[in-house]
Amino acid sequence: MDANAIDPRPKLDWKKDYVALGAAVLAFCLHALFAGRYDLFRDELYFIVCGQHPAFGYADQPPAVPLLAAVFYALGHSVWLTRLPVTLAAGAMAWLAVRFARALGGNALAAAGTALCVTIAPILMGIAATFNTTVFEPLAWTAIVFCLVCANKTGDRRWLWFCGLVAGLDFEVKYALVFWLISLAAGLLLTAERRVLARKDLWIGVALTAVIAVPSAIWQATHGFPFLELAAAAKAKNADTPPVAFVLNQVLILSPLLAPVWICGLIGPFLIERLKPLRFVAIAFVICLVLVMLTHGKDYYLAACYPSLFVIGAVAITHWVTSTVGRVALAGWAIAAVAFSAWLAPFALPVLSVAGLKAYVQASPIKLQPQEKGFQGTLLPQVFADQLGWHDFTNEVGAAWEKIPAAERAQTSIKVDNYGEAASLDLYGKSYGLPPVLSGHNQYYIWGPRGQHPVNLLVVQDHFERLVPYCQQATILGTTHSPDAMAYENGKVIAYCKGVKVDIQTLWPELKNFS
Repeated sequence: MDANAIDPRPKLDWKKDYVALGAAVLAFCLHALFAGRYDLFRDELYFIVCGQHPAFGYADQPPAVPLLAAVFYALGHSVWLTRLPVTLAAGAMAWLAVRFARALGGNALAAAGTALCVTIAPILMGIAATFNTTVFEPLAWTAIVFCLVCANKTGDRRWLWFCGLVAGLDFEVKYALVFWLISLAAGLLLTAERRVLARKDLWIGVALTAVIAVPSAIWQATHGFPFLELAAAAKAKNADTPPVAFVLNQVLILSPLLAPVWICGLIGPFLIERLKPLRFVAIAFVICLVLVMLTHGKDYYLAACYPSLFVIGAVAITHWVTSTVGRVALAGWAIAAVAFSAWLAPFALPVLSVAGLKAYVQASPIKLQPQEKGFQGTLLPQVFADQLGWHDFTNEVGAAWEKIPAAERAQTSIKVDNYGEAASLDLYGKSYGLPPVLSGHNQYYIWGPRGQHPVNLLVVQDHFERLVPYCQQATILGTTHSPDAMAYENGKVIAYCKGVKVDIQTLWPELKNFS
């Protein structure tokens, strides 16, 4: 093997790769430091409740994240403990990226540069701020690329088996993996690395992926593929971003100072002979970018692609920059990149108090693109606003519940608009003795009325007048308000619908909201 060729078995043993180990520890500590700063995120509340109802799938996601969220929440009802898998994934991502750079022949400078990029890129920091279905994607997508590269270079079939294992596990985390697999397949077909497609062991890996994915796929099939319905609805819900603005926003959320690295990751395989086997990765990225834009995906949908490009780009840059002056310039760039990411960090991680964050957002010249049309009017970034206000919401609904005569509560159910509201009441409302909450949103719709046959309803919604025709008597018992929550969660009425005119089973199909 050429000394400059890709070596999937770096000479530096992983136990002695202090750059990789140090990067993992630093990334873990960065996220562990702030993991418990605010409250649980809207989706985290929902995942926990879903996981408390174990299944092979759910309306809007595979089972892995809900089940893990429920397990770690049960360890102590702690925000920090719930997010422990997130902090571990951030550390593992930094470690894998450095080991990948070593495997590409990267020196210590390339390894350190790779670690820096995957740790401080604002979008990657933000993804690991909460326990969400995207948090394992950067690690999994990078591992798949690493395995394919190693399999092509060494011929060792175990890499392809491991590739299939990783893909299968990731499919049980988020179905978006399909975009990356399609893109990688196209990239392989368009380059000399297509030879891997003729290997039996690749298809053994594909079979392994399928076996792991089957339970979730069967669940979707037996429930009418609700995820496909949700995906179609997302196109209408997500903000419409023109292609040029989408690409420019990618530069911003990854930091403009890190853009040269991932851009070098795109062009390096076409300019450096020893990186030629990685051309399929660059092509796959472009295809994935097009797929995300065509399906009106959010900006973070591409985030999992970038660690591989950072790895390739760091190796390419250190191949080109060999002089002392050049290395000093790289050190200066690294300092500037850290400073810029530190400036953006309050938009990605809860490094500030809520009051400090509000002042920071108002003073900052940077205005982040809203990811959904409904996010307009909220001061704080959605990742933070959706961690705030849930206890206020629960207390407001709980206070309204206690205004209902005790004799009537046994025949009363609670109905809310969305899964965030429902899950917050399910988790935080136990002290008020609230019944399991009803909602037509996503998995809550599939659960149905949850064994309840209410005579009355306590309803949280906009437009009180739309509720009145369904009730023999309708009374407003309160309104929702929390100063830092999402704007659309404020100003809703909490109304008591005494004597529901339509049976809940008959009404249920009208409540369906897959979005």
